[in-house]
Amino acid sequence: MENKALIKKDLGGSLPVENVQALASNNLKDIPPRYLRPEAELEQVSIEESLQIPVVDMDKLVGDPLFHDDEMAKLHLACKEWGFFQLINHGVSEELIKKMKTDTEEFFGLPLEVKKAYATQPNHIEGYGQAFVVSEEQKLDWGDMLFLLTQPVRQRTLMFWPTLPTSFSETLNRYSQELQQVTIYLLKFISSNLGVNLEMERMFDDGVQGARMNYYPPCPQANKVIGLTPHSDAVGLTLLLQVNEVQGLQIRIKGKWIPIKPVVGAFIVNVGDIIEIVSNGIYKSIEHRAVVNPEKERLSIAAFHSPNIGSMIGPLPDLIKENVSNYKTISYEEYIKLIVTSKLDGKSLLDQMRLNQELH
Repeated sequence: MENKALIKKDLGGSLPVENVQALASNNLKDIPPRYLRPEAELEQVSIEESLQIPVVDMDKLVGDPLFHDDEMAKLHLACKEWGFFQLINHGVSEELIKKMKTDTEEFFGLPLEVKKAYATQPNHIEGYGQAFVVSEEQKLDWGDMLFLLTQPVRQRTLMFWPTLPTSFSETLNRYSQELQQVTIYLLKFISSNLGVNLEMERMFDDGVQGARMNYYPPCPQANKVIGLTPHSDAVGLTLLLQVNEVQGLQIRIKGKWIPIKPVVGAFIVNVGDIIEIVSNGIYKSIEHRAVVNPEKERLSIAAFHSPNIGSMIGPLPDLIKENVSNYKTISYEEYIKLIVTSKLDGKSLLDQMRLNQELH
């Protein structure tokens, strides 16, 4: 039971901040200063490159020997060059995905007082509110979230799980199990591409999964705020589901922001910092952000997948070439503490793990 507490509490948390959904509904004439992000207006966004994102077909990876090798090569390239791809034919039913979307929309549509019953608490990483707020001066994101630890089942803290809509818990339970299976398959193919099958499987066996449901209210001055600060994910793999038709995800490639147009029925998958670390830099995590729409709300669901809590986070021995390790090796507990005590800031978490600064 001691291990259970490692990722539950006493590792730090997020400071409480105002609810953005409520703030946005007040017909604001002036955006509060903490939400103003001048850099959002200055950075270059490239529209024409948005169609080049790799699309990987799970059917071809799993069951079609004719296409398997080509699809494995495509997956390898996606992880190495992009840190990012869209996964089609993943096997999660349309009915379950639709239900997960509906329940998420219904939760964020509840009155604020009802949602506050699930508010984040001091020294907890779960609950409703905002994450990664570590100082009173810090700039804030234009969005609210509900974050829950979903796998393994014994990690769940049910006081944070909404009872409304009434189907929410059951839907999320099914959804989290299905995504865990998809991720196990993906990691099998990723580790095969890297030539480290058993080590990677051991790390992610009984791995930790967290689900973050995001709500980005519209903002009339959308170009002056950011829905989610530019960052790379601190985890192994993230599977993102776009809930409604409003786009907002952008990834940074060669200094430009590229908008992602979700493929219908696909999960948007990105390599997290842990995969960059364990691959010793062969695969790269991707910096991304969420922008806000001036007229419509945007919702998404991110499922984060990490190794089990007994793992050491560091390059796998078989991938350390000529005895050169590019990243530190630390315990899972130390790594989690590093995450929850840091604000989102590009790839700053990886910077703290790097031994070889040339990789930067």
